[in-house]
Amino acid sequence: MRVRRIAAVALRQFYLYRGSPTRVVPLFVWVAIDITIWGFISRYLNSVASPGYNFIVGLLGVVLLWDFLTRVMQGVSTAFLEDVWSRNFLNMFASPLLISEYVLGLVITAVATSLIGLITMILLAGLAFGLSFFAYGIALLPFVLVLFLSGIALGIAGSAMVLRLGPASEWILWPLPAFIAPFAGVYYPLSVLPGWMQAVARVLPPSYVFESMRSIIRHTPWHVSDLAIGFALSIFYIVAAAIFFRQVYRTAVRTGLLARYSAESTA
Repeated sequence: MRVRRIAAVALRQFYLYRGSPTRVVPLFVWVAIDITIWGFISRYLNSVASPGYNFIVGLLGVVLLWDFLTRVMQGVSTAFLEDVWSRNFLNMFASPLLISEYVLGLVITAVATSLIGLITMILLAGLAFGLSFFAYGIALLPFVLVLFLSGIALGIAGSAMVLRLGPASEWILWPLPAFIAPFAGVYYPLSVLPGWMQAVARVLPPSYVFESMRSIIRHTPWHVSDLAIGFALSIFYIVAAAIFFRQVYRTAVRTGLLARYSAESTA
């Protein structure tokens, strides 16, 4: 594995963004729309609800963090789909580029794009609605790290699905966070879920993040071990997603699927 090859994959994405402002604008616009809508909803709920609970923190805060996970996933998957849309796979893998180097290049791209989105969300939420994550200081970093790793795992797994099923299957990729959100307890505690959904939630790293953060907001005890479980699960899913991507790639090469990838459907 060579750093220059990994950097080259990330650099290609940089050139794409530099040469096309239409790719840059969504990094800011969609997160701004989400924060604005949920910010006003939170402000309205504060005006009609009983005093003692701040929806700006309890609702807008979790929306911001969930959006961050979504942007991380999309950072990986969009960089992957750029090669799908441009039919560039044969060019990429006709070179000595390793699949691990390619995936790491996608991850670096996701780091850059998600940080842009995160900074935009934090600034807008703070300036427009008074939500400040800086009050939590460095204690917030482990929560963000678990969500970041979860988004990376989701992006790699989703990209592998598209690689296996073909370009027409990209519609499966975009709603993946929405499929997970009901089980992850993003907007409500896991205690309101039926037993089978709680069982699913226990194997999802984000559920530990949002449960712990709700406990902090309510000033009730929470356990560091819960966050450690979420971190361990996110690492496990990243490794599993990377193995899955590698196996799908090998199958695509062996069966000739990669060469036919310009077709509308390769399933």
